[in-house]
Amino acid sequence: MPVTVRSFAKINLGLYIGPPRADGFHDLRTVYQTIALHDVIRVRVVRGTGIAITCADRRVPCDASNTCYRMAERVMEELDASGRVEIEIEKRLPVQGGLGAGSSNAIATLIGMERALKKRMPQARRLRVAAVVGSDLPLFLVGGTVLGVGRGEEVYPMADFPATPIVVVTPEVGVSTPRAFADWDQLTASGVSDRLLEVGRAMSAWLVSPNTGASARGRSRDGSLLPDLVRTGIENDFERVVFPQYPELRDMKGALERAGAVYASLSGSGATLYGLFQSRAAAARAENRLRKQGLRALATTTLTRSQYWKKVLVAGR
Repeated sequence: MPVTVRSFAKINLGLYIGPPRADGFHDLRTVYQTIALHDVIRVRVVRGTGIAITCADRRVPCDASNTCYRMAERVMEELDASGRVEIEIEKRLPVQGGLGAGSSNAIATLIGMERALKKRMPQARRLRVAAVVGSDLPLFLVGGTVLGVGRGEEVYPMADFPATPIVVVTPEVGVSTPRAFADWDQLTASGVSDRLLEVGRAMSAWLVSPNTGASARGRSRDGSLLPDLVRTGIENDFERVVFPQYPELRDMKGALERAGAVYASLSGSGATLYGLFQSRAAAARAENRLRKQGLRALATTTLTRSQYWKKVLVAGR
């Protein structure tokens, strides 16, 4: 029997980009939030050697370039294990969508392999392995609402927002993250050196506000949904370079706002967009309205940390 793991997506509640670093990466500030949309990963370890990946979606590489492959190599080495690793990826999330699907798939592979091998690494070791494989992998070892700094791999669990209705719009286009970073560097030149300090203060003020998750479970005194997120003006820097390249994405963000989203944003470097809504009913109405406009829209919800970990493993193994 394979071990079956749900590989949940994430959105970014704000994403701020600093100047290029000596290692070629950029310093970032972002708040990750896991959501209920997911792929399904099935893992088994059998007699033999090697790593085999299968996926019905032709856009997903099944060779050593797949993040799951690199993760499987590291896990076998870290656990001093032997055998043939077989990984089946059932794609439900968009490829190059800004939802962290590939990174989440890799963490699901790690979890599935530990379960199959009946061995588990300490959390600190898991986080180290995840950070080596990719920048936004570690967030999926935390779940819920997560502060990301450094190149995104340094993660800190935040006080959870409550489960919040959202609508996700997945366009047909795929955005290249390296191209988006290059465009950002060209746009900003050398004018962002002190920016992350200012951004850090703004995000800290938002995160510790008496109206946010730390003391009021994400709602203000009048019960409205994350109003401080809107008032703070938290944003995703990638919109400044991605929207000029793909104006249809700007239009989709506007469509989410007109459909009633309290807050709408690009996720990661895109191309997925999302909107936060006051209620499940409002999200359902927006989903219906956007679909009538020809958009691929799906109503779902954010996941708190406890919800995330309750749902990751599929019953049966």
